[in-house]
Amino acid sequence: RLGVRAPAGEVVRAVMDAVAASAPTTDRDVLEQCVARLDELTALVRRHDLVSVPNDLLASTQVIVMPEVERGVSVAYCDPPGALEPGGPHPTFFAVSPTPSDWPAQQVASFYREYNGHMLRNLTAHEAMPGHVLQLEHARAFIGSTPVRAALPSGTFIEGWAVYAEQLVAEAVEREAPQAVSTLALRLQQLKMQLRSTINAILDVRVHTRAMSEAEAMALMTERGHQEVGEAAGKWRRALLTSAQLSTYYVGYGEVSALAADLALGRPGAGTRAVHDELLAHGSPSPRLLRGLLRLD
Repeated sequence: RLGVRAPAGEVVRAVMDAVAASAPTTDRDVLEQCVARLDELTALVRRHDLVSVPNDLLASTQVIVMPEVERGVSVAYCDPPGALEPGGPHPTFFAVSPTPSDWPAQQVASFYREYNGHMLRNLTAHEAMPGHVLQLEHARAFIGSTPVRAALPSGTFIEGWAVYAEQLVAEAVEREAPQAVSTLALRLQQLKMQLRSTINAILDVRVHTRAMSEAEAMALMTERGHQEVGEAAGKWRRALLTSAQLSTYYVGYGEVSALAADLALGRPGAGTRAVHDELLAHGSPSPRLLRGLLRLD
C-alpha cells in the first residue's frame, strides 16, 4: 500500500497496524483471550516437551482483572503463592489490567493496538506458560537446607526465564506452521518485546543516572521501539516509579539463554525438557550463582 519508496518507519507502522487489526482486543474480551491462550500454550509446551508441567497447575492458575490498587506500574503480572507458604495447592494469579475508565476512546484504541491478540499470546507466554507461572511453580518444589533462597529470589533469573520463554514459544509455533500468518505475527510481537526489553534497560540507566527527559524517552520508545503512545507513556511512569527492575529483562535474558545453551552442550543426549527442568530445579537463584550450581564454571 505504501510503495517501495516509503520510509522504513512508515512500512513498519503499516505492518504493525495490519497485525493488530488482524487480532483485535477490547476491555470486554482481554481476559477471555488470555484464558484461551493459557490453555493453548499449556498444550503447546506439553506437545513439544519443552519443560515439565505439573498436572494440577492449569487448574490452580486463575486469570483475573488486576486489582485497582495494583494498577499503574505494569499491564500484567504473575502473583504466585508465597515462597514460604506451607502445604498446597494454592492458587497462582495471572492479573491483567484493563484500560482506565477515564481514558478517551483514542487512547484505548492505541493501547489495544499494542496489546492485540498476537501480543496477548506472547504476554501469556511471559507471565504464565512457560514463563512466570510455570517457573515459579518449579521454584516452589526446591527445598534447600535453609529458606534463604526461597525468600530472596533473583529478579534477573525470573524475568530472564520469562523472556526466554517467549522465544521458546515462538520457535515451537514456527516448527508447527512456519508460514502461517499467525506464526509470523507472533514472531513479530516476540521480537518487538525483545526490542522493548533492550529499551527498558536503556531507560532504567538514562532516567536515573543521565537525566533523560520525558520527550527523549517517548521518542526512543515510539520511534526506535515502534511502541504505541499509550504503552510508552505507561513505561515512562514505570521508569520514574522504579529503579533497576526494568534492566532485569535484558540482563536476565542474556544470562538465562546462555545458561540454557551451555547446559544443553554439557548434557549431550539430554532432551529439551530435561535441560529446562534442570535449569529450573534450583529455585530462583542469581544466574551467576546458578552457573556454579549447574557445574558449568
